[in-house]
Amino acid sequence: MVQVQSRLSPAEQLAQVEQACERRGLRLTPLRRRVFELVAGHGTPVKAYELLDLIRQERGGAAPPTVYRALDFLLEHGFIHKLESINAFVGCGHLHEDPPGHHPPFLICDRCAQTVELEGSRAAAALASEARRLGFTPQTQTLEIHGLCARCGRQ
Repeated sequence: MVQVQSRLSPAEQLAQVEQACERRGLRLTPLRRRVFELVAGHGTPVKAYELLDLIRQERGGAAPPTVYRALDFLLEHGFIHKLESINAFVGCGHLHEDPPGHHPPFLICDRCAQTVELEGSRAAAALASEARRLGFTPQTQTLEIHGLCARCGRQ
């Protein structure tokens, strides 16, 4: 199992998103770009209303649907992930992947909110395989493990 935490700067991540949009024929509007920058640059999972507050500080009267539409676009094309258990968003550690739609497991620290996206997880593959063996057709798969990261566990 390989842990993936993006070592790219938010600017490098944005460059990868721009390249992916160009390759796929997608339109990265200024608002979509800014929402991605805010998610990628946040450092920890960020909630939609936190993003809305940040956008309002920059652009005045932004409404919730504008931020939600930008988040939907970024989610649909695999540029960010939604952490269902905490209803927050993080940048994707696999921006190079085409097509989008992978559903990696996450480790989430309940003290500092550090989030680790796991790549190549045998656990996720085993769950999907077992579901299919039982005749269940998975539509989505969310595996989020909460606990304490190594740093917080030592405190």
